[in-house]
Amino acid sequence: MAEFDYIIVGAGSAGCVLANRLTEDGKSTVLLLEAGGKDSSMMIHIPVGYATTLKDPKVNWLYETEPDPGTNDRVHTWPRGKVLGGSSSINGLLYIRGQRQDYDGWAQLGLRGWSYDDLHPYFLRSQNQEREGMDGHGKGGPLNVSDVTEKHPVSDAVIEAGQKLGLPHRDVNGEDQEGVAYYQLTVKNGRRWSAAVAYLNPAKKRSNLTIETKALAARVLFDGKRAIGVEYTQNGRSMTAKANREVILAGGAINSPQLLELSGIGEPERLKAHGIETISALPGVGENLQDHFVMGVRYRMKPGTPSVNQQSRGLAMVGEVVKYLVQRKGLLTLSAAHVAAFIKTRPELATPDVQYHILPATMNLQKMTETGDMELEKEPGITIAPCQLRPESRGSVHIKSSKHDMHPAIFPNYLADPLDQQTAIAGLRWGRELAAQDPLAQYIDHEIEPGDAVQSDDEFLAYARETGGTIYHPVGTCKMGTEGDKMAVVDDQLRVYGVDGLRVVDASVMPRLVSGNTNAPTIAIAEKASDMIRAAAKEGATA
Repeated sequence: MAEFDYIIVGAGSAGCVLANRLTEDGKSTVLLLEAGGKDSSMMIHIPVGYATTLKDPKVNWLYETEPDPGTNDRVHTWPRGKVLGGSSSINGLLYIRGQRQDYDGWAQLGLRGWSYDDLHPYFLRSQNQEREGMDGHGKGGPLNVSDVTEKHPVSDAVIEAGQKLGLPHRDVNGEDQEGVAYYQLTVKNGRRWSAAVAYLNPAKKRSNLTIETKALAARVLFDGKRAIGVEYTQNGRSMTAKANREVILAGGAINSPQLLELSGIGEPERLKAHGIETISALPGVGENLQDHFVMGVRYRMKPGTPSVNQQSRGLAMVGEVVKYLVQRKGLLTLSAAHVAAFIKTRPELATPDVQYHILPATMNLQKMTETGDMELEKEPGITIAPCQLRPESRGSVHIKSSKHDMHPAIFPNYLADPLDQQTAIAGLRWGRELAAQDPLAQYIDHEIEPGDAVQSDDEFLAYARETGGTIYHPVGTCKMGTEGDKMAVVDDQLRVYGVDGLRVVDASVMPRLVSGNTNAPTIAIAEKASDMIRAAAKEGATA
């Protein structure tokens, strides 16, 4: 059995950060296990390649949820990265931190060290902000953050329309999130800057880091109540590795609770039903699932209006390929959205409760539904897509079997809470209002979806149930909480309750979903965790 100081399960956003930081001393030995393969696909590194990787089983788990009552019993596909870099290698490349109040809210739950002021230094440490004069941003960190390579006349019009509705044009990663702006991206020189590129690549040459791909964790090994290693399968063989200090789960909101349950940590009756002996009775494992539920208001623009739809066809596309090869700009550097808008749907709210992903493009929805292909329509269009930032609905993730290669049961429970329903309606209505403002309105020919026939709250809600889905931000299934919280899985040091030598470090520890995209916060969490882990090792060495 090979021995290491640390074993990290999952080479996603958090795992790559940990692998880098825990091997910086040149002494601590680390084994990084990744169920997927290497990030060698060209489609990973060309930003617009996300349209391919989001449906590619070679780099993507492509989980399927159970039929969801709140969305007409539809089954939703949940893309999650199965490759070095994890979901940061296949995501839409958007850099959003969330609101100060998100993290201060965690601190108010009794979680020491997790306020915004505590976490902000780790956002700074992780970041290399390309744009000059950005207060509250970091320089020189591993994660490159840049502006879009090209602006767009329709996107410019969206920003002006947002300002007419009272939104400031500002840095939406600043102290006040309410506003409208172009998104910033995890891109450098026209290439995706995933956690693997940012953190893992610089660490690969270190002799104290071992990376095993195609290595699917089966269970954490224990000596009594202490985690001492990991059993995994690789190339059809069962393997084991020993951890002298800690085992760290970094598989994300689906894989981490699954592995805990497979290892005997969870609700005892559920484990017993699968023939698994309970090591630590934690009923919160797999519970508290939260995700951002997104819908789209789509418009057909007037003939001749510049749109990404036209840029992706014929000679125009040839020109875009040449532009990318020569300048590293243009369509091939496109992210999942151009413009961000953060709004309050009710005047009494202290902070925004809805985020918009806006892009001057429309997808062929029939083809997307039938095959998963993200093919742009021929005619010019624009999509205005709202999602509620802090949903009240809660779902779950639980094992279906003791077999480690069987996907777990995912229950998203979208739109279960009345507040989520009201916010979805308000988000769709505001999207329609935005499209009616000049100068954006001058480009609009007609509304495609939901269409003029949809006017009442009931009609908007029915549309949301029929068409909405994930925007790929599941969190919360290994909830961080105080000792008195019966549903807590880890403490404020991210140590799993009831056992020793085991932590969870990924988006699953978030007690509440942050107000925005989850990649940047997950990286900051891992940066902070690396300091906690190193401090614990130092204390152990001097004890």
